[in-house]
Amino acid sequence: MSATSSQPGQTQRREVFSSRWVFLLAAVGSAVGLGNIWRFPYVAYDNGGGAFLIPYLVALLTAGIPLLFLDYALGHRYRGSAPLVFRRIKSWAEPVGWIQVGVAFFITIYYAAIIGWAGLYAFKSFNKAWGDDPNAYFFGDFLQFDETATFSTDIVPQIALALAAVWIAAIIVLAIGVDKGIGRVSMFFMPVLVVLFIIVVIQALLLPGAATGLDALFTPNWSALANPTVWIAAYGQIFFSLSVGFGIMLTYSSYLRPRSNLTGTGLTTAFANSSFEVLAGIGVFAALGFMATQQSVAVDEVATSGIGLAFVAFPAIINEMTLGPIFGFFFFASLTLAGFTSLFSLLEVVVSAVKDKFNLPRKAVAIGIGTFMALLSLALFSTTSGLMALDVMDKFTNNIGIVAIALISVIVIDWILRRIDEFGSHLNAVSSFRVGTVWRICVVNVTTLVLGFTLIQELVTLVKEPYGGYTGVQIALYGWAVLAIIVISSLTLSILPWRGTARLDGPPGSDFGVDPYLRRTIREPRRFEPDTATAAQNGEQS
Repeated sequence: MSATSSQPGQTQRREVFSSRWVFLLAAVGSAVGLGNIWRFPYVAYDNGGGAFLIPYLVALLTAGIPLLFLDYALGHRYRGSAPLVFRRIKSWAEPVGWIQVGVAFFITIYYAAIIGWAGLYAFKSFNKAWGDDPNAYFFGDFLQFDETATFSTDIVPQIALALAAVWIAAIIVLAIGVDKGIGRVSMFFMPVLVVLFIIVVIQALLLPGAATGLDALFTPNWSALANPTVWIAAYGQIFFSLSVGFGIMLTYSSYLRPRSNLTGTGLTTAFANSSFEVLAGIGVFAALGFMATQQSVAVDEVATSGIGLAFVAFPAIINEMTLGPIFGFFFFASLTLAGFTSLFSLLEVVVSAVKDKFNLPRKAVAIGIGTFMALLSLALFSTTSGLMALDVMDKFTNNIGIVAIALISVIVIDWILRRIDEFGSHLNAVSSFRVGTVWRICVVNVTTLVLGFTLIQELVTLVKEPYGGYTGVQIALYGWAVLAIIVISSLTLSILPWRGTARLDGPPGSDFGVDPYLRRTIREPRRFEPDTATAAQNGEQS
């Protein structure tokens, strides 16, 4: 949408997704990322196999979907980026939004590197460039990894070129706009991703030994349900895979039209994400079963997750397959597309926040901020020390940053400000599926307990022993220092004045550009009063 003048006192008109379907594809694209493919299968296998689906479903219903609803309500009601939304809720809460932006910032700069790797491997699959020893090739020839270096200036040319290409593509999409950029790309990427990955899964299921892998994944270990860590693992998987609690879904929902079915869209997003994870588990473990059969070993000897699964185990599987090059191309192309759809959403959190704060045109912010992040990403992750920096930063931003800011958000919104009922009323005013006391309990009580326990557990573990065997300097620089930068920057940016954004604070009666029929719920923030007429018409209006 075109913007109005950006003179002082005026603000740019907020963009919108052209339809709920476009938003849905963008939201599902954000949720479906690399973790769905390389994290969920192993987490499920390592935590009770088929039995893990029970705590996983419980976590989805009691934490994932409720938090997703909350994110949708926050963004849709207050029509802004994360810092602007929290500023409108309460002026002193603005740093909460900036912490979400900071977490997204650092995840974005290393996430782009993995997409670059996957893109290169898609083409390397055709001639099996990794040879007979994928492990040695990946860490040695491909990354030229130097685990002793804290910061290396030795650039790996192919990594730098691939990373630059990823950033150029991301900046172009963000500069084009929310609907014409993110929306249209998601409408193309998501169907292609689904088709590609279904091909991967079918190919994997036809391999000798596929049933062995599926047995290993889905055979339930019911005794695991008595282990609290299994339940914590299920909640952790849901938090990380749904993109909740650190600004993504909040930002995306701020681009929805005023009359949009928030809960219906949220349910579709959540179950589409989980369905893709189960599909990924089937494909991954069918392939691992084939590998175990070929090597005459048990599945647990070849099962792994993360980077090792994608760039070591799967190339080894591809080497054993008759149609390995084709399978490899489809697999790594799927990783690349899944990564891109998540990357757009992560970068949008940062772009939207800067755009709102300084009242700047989208193109200028996307190019300026995107270029700065790209240069930082290249400096850190295209060198021989890149893998170490990536691994440590991923551990601290994901396991500490995301969990901490999700917990802080819930505490601020309800435990301190007592505003959760306001957002319940907003959801009910626009949605077909209404929320009530159960939703409130899930958000305020269940997620607080789980997030608090998870955060304490992670902090104790990191303090007790150095993560991954890295040196204290490496962990301090790429772990603790990153968290400190996020907190300090959030406080600093909150002090800076806003330019051209009308109605920064949110006293009763402020509408922030929301459709007039919603103003009543803003004036009465504490009551659950579903607008039944609106809900009944929602299917036609959204």
